Amino acid sequence: MPQWIVSLSYLLSSALFIFGLKRLSHPRTAVRGNLLGAVGMLIAVVVTLLDRRILSYEAILAGLVVGSAVGALLAVKIHMTAMPQMVALLNGFGGAASALVAGAALYEAQGVPGAMTGQFTVATAASGLIGGVTFWGSLVAFAKLQELITGNAVVFRGQHLLNGAVFAISLALGAWLVLRPEQTGTYWLLAGVASVLGVLATIPIGGADMPVVISLLNSYSGLAAAATGFVLNNNMLIIAGSLVGASGIILTRIMCQAMNRSLANVLFGGFGAQPVTAATADSVYAGKVKAASAEEVAMLLETARRVVIVPGYGMAVSQAQHAVQSLANLLKARGTEVLYGIHPVAGRMPGHMNVLLAEADVPYEDLKEMDEINPLLKQTDVAIVIGANDVVNPLARTDPKSPIAGMPIIDVDQARTVVVIKRSLSPGFAGIPNPLFAAPNTLMLFADGKKAINEIIRSLQEAGVAA
Repeated sequence: MPQWIVSLSYLLSSALFIFGLKRLSHPRTAVRGNLLGAVGMLIAVVVTLLDRRILSYEAILAGLVVGSAVGALLAVKIHMTAMPQMVALLNGFGGAASALVAGAALYEAQGVPGAMTGQFTVATAASGLIGGVTFWGSLVAFAKLQELITGNAVVFRGQHLLNGAVFAISLALGAWLVLRPEQTGTYWLLAGVASVLGVLATIPIGGADMPVVISLLNSYSGLAAAATGFVLNNNMLIIAGSLVGASGIILTRIMCQAMNRSLANVLFGGFGAQPVTAATADSVYAGKVKAASAEEVAMLLETARRVVIVPGYGMAVSQAQHAVQSLANLLKARGTEVLYGIHPVAGRMPGHMNVLLAEADVPYEDLKEMDEINPLLKQTDVAIVIGANDVVNPLARTDPKSPIAGMPIIDVDQARTVVVIKRSLSPGFAGIPNPLFAAPNTLMLFADGKKAINEIIRSLQEAGVAA
């Protein structure tokens, strides 16, 4: 295939990737953006296969069939609540693929005159290091999210020193590989040490920081792919990996800003390692919590002119998104304005709540980001918090010693009445009590999210029939 066709095809794919990423920034255009990116990748893959003059496509076709079957099965079987785990695995396997391809290229280059260039060896070392960290770090993130291991931060004495030592060993092995690329065993030793580093770097990160970790690992997988692009001297892989790496780090920064924390604090702070005891649950809740029934909440909603729903991970666990949308439709039919307040780090991955609500066909214009919804809450009759905790905790504003101090929150406490749907008074990932639950204008509806919403709907319908 003429080189100009390859270059032009790669340019077209790159443009499709960029336009696709742009459209992914808004829910209304996200599906179209995803399709643009898929078309761009299809063009890049087809052109690469034709350009390389592969003599036998049997193994490639077998991999395509197996991979497509696994992908289709996962797409059907994986629940939306498990999507964060799925994203973590995809990040990990992307990093592993990059490391394996770079290792294979290193073997292939042995004895080939002029193949061991500086670019080749440095990129190979980078791919092995980043790929190993990404794969095993993602597996730990998956295990935490799937509750195969504790979701709390796992810390121990001398942890940072050990991590620093393992990182230094990784760099030393990478430098040795650059100097002696003919010693291929060094590459696999590098990948092994990087794997240990991936585990050690991820276990001290608590579940509350999973949105940041997932977006950071996504960036790592892109960097590993870009490094492998330099190994293979493939411009398309370099561009695609760079876009993924850049978008991942930008999203990571946005997540950190949403929590008012630095990336260093997320990675090394051990957030959630142990409960904070500055204010005990007894001192915050004793004699102040007011429980309510679904019928009482329905009475409030009957006269409400504006209702704001703030979803959290509890909504995902109970799979209540469809019930929430049914409640919203019922209220709208009565003339009530219904909006959704979305916190950037609500759930277990960036955009988790947006994805769940989109699955339930919630209109895009009803989804309001934190900065949009907060000014409206003072004129809100009822704010319904379903399964959220830390992202609505007023201690972020009032207690400078709190682990969430300074974190921007959704100001539901400023609404006329707050209804919190939660199984119990258990703390969020920050491990601290939430004074919102004991506020004078708060009613607690203790129940499974989906069950509670359905009971409220039944009460509203019965009231409508009686009227």
